[in-house]
Formats: sequence, structure tokens, C-alpha cells
Amino acid sequence: MESINNGDNHFVISARPKRSDSVSRIQERIALLLSRWNGLQMAVQNQWGGRDSLRKSHQLASEIFSWFVQYKGPVCVEDLENMLFESMLFSFNTEIEDGSLEEVAEQLMTIYEECLLGNH
Repeated sequence: MESINNGDNHFVISARPKRSDSVSRIQERIALLLSRWNGLQMAVQNQWGGRDSLRKSHQLASEIFSWFVQYKGPVCVEDLENMLFESMLFSFNTEIEDGSLEEVAEQLMTIYEECLLGNH
């Protein structure tokens, strides 16, 4: 696994999880992080994404996991931020401007890197 900090706290990771327990743990940790993200939870509770807002939040967790597994090339935090931004905008009609989107993206990268290292 290769992890590079380009100096701006923007991480790039070029590896994929290898063990099924790592895969399961990544999925659990993604779901837990999203369940604690106030911006997403407000969107769900207020149904900014419509009646199926809860389903959309679960779908977001699945999409993030798939993104990590299927992404071509090194995983880059800026790309993850863009994916989160677009998902919040198009699924929940919400723009997150409090810095939490970037924080969540960095925490997701940390989760992914820790699982790759076997630190479950």
C-alpha cells in the first residue's frame, strides 16, 4: 500500500482491501461515520431528499464503499470530496458549507487506510 501526503493534508492511497473481514469492517465504519455526520443526518431527518431520504443515506454509504473498491488509480481525497458534494446536492438538495464535508472525506480516507493496514 502506498499513502502519500502531498503537503496540503490531501491523501492519495493506492491499494485495495484484500481480506473479507477488512471489507466488512470498512462498510461498518463508513456507515457509522455517516450516521454521525450532522449535515447528512439533518437532511435525512428533515427529508430533504424526499420520503426515501433514509434509503438514500444508506445508498451513499454503499456508493462510498464501492467507490473505494472500484476506483481506477490511486484514491484521492479531493475526488471523494467531489463525490460527497454531488451526492448531497443531487440526492438531498443540500450544499454543505460548514467544512464538515471535507472532514468526513478525510475521516473516510483514514478509515480506508487503517483497514488496509489491518488496524480494524
